[in-house]
Amino acid sequence: MFASVDIGAAQTACALATGAGQMVAERTIPTLAHEGPDAVLNRVASAIGDMALAAGQRLLAVGVGVPGLADFHRGRALFLPNLPAGWRDLPVTDRLSAKLSCPVFLLNDARMAALGELWFGHGRNAKTMVVFTVGTGIGGGVVIDRRLRLGPLGAAGEVGHQTILPDGPLCGCGNRGCLETLASGPALVGEATRLLKSGHAPHLYDMVNGDADKITPRLMTQAAAAGDSSVREAIVRAGRFLGIGVSNVITVLNPELVVVGGELAAVGPLLIDTVRREVRERVRLFPVEKVRIETSALEDKAGLWGGIALAIARVKQPAGPPTPEGI
Repeated sequence: MFASVDIGAAQTACALATGAGQMVAERTIPTLAHEGPDAVLNRVASAIGDMALAAGQRLLAVGVGVPGLADFHRGRALFLPNLPAGWRDLPVTDRLSAKLSCPVFLLNDARMAALGELWFGHGRNAKTMVVFTVGTGIGGGVVIDRRLRLGPLGAAGEVGHQTILPDGPLCGCGNRGCLETLASGPALVGEATRLLKSGHAPHLYDMVNGDADKITPRLMTQAAAAGDSSVREAIVRAGRFLGIGVSNVITVLNPELVVVGGELAAVGPLLIDTVRREVRERVRLFPVEKVRIETSALEDKAGLWGGIALAIARVKQPAGPPTPEGI
């Protein structure tokens, strides 16, 4: 039996699956990151241990995704900006492995979602693929020759930190004008908040009873459909920025497939059709008709499936350290 853990700022998802890739149990627990990494990892180990015990199966390996920079080769969280204290240089795999008595493998959560798409989603028949995970931030993963490419630290695939506007908004990474500052969930909700407070989003105002803290990308889509043209324009603008980022990556890698996942994928056709249109307009070096651009087949479970894939892949590989090229 194999397990997967997707650690988020507010909640942590856990799953158990067979070696054939059949998910048999799922559980979501509060992360409670303010209690510190030891408490979080203890809760994760307890949840996974209880699930394995209930299934009556021995745990063979666990794949863990974390929201930030992770050293895949050493199994350490290097910096998780959305968790208190940042979990700097924390030996996550060593600590969990000691508690669960099985190998544990660590990966950035966006890369883990990309691995899930490769094994269990739209990427099952793709040789070259790029995944964009669009939510609180924008992360991603690059697959070449059916291997998730990681780079020296497991950081390859940070598609959200390509510069789109040279003098654009300040990003959390320290750069200006990153794609993440223009097309992520907070960027979209921030613009909707401005529109609501300036009186340009009456339908959205009614949907949230004037409370800007209740705005979500999904509600923005509903408001746009109800007639809020300014909200519609905001979604299209974010889609255009995302389309520019996708176009850049397509020009560099010429993949067969681009998958857009994460919270904003739920916005639906208005966003993804804008991305496709922008790609057609911007990629001129070669025909792009055969580059598929799809929303995630796994939706919010791509990371969980990726953890299962990671655990299975590492157990089935020959003994020895992970190769620097990828999984």
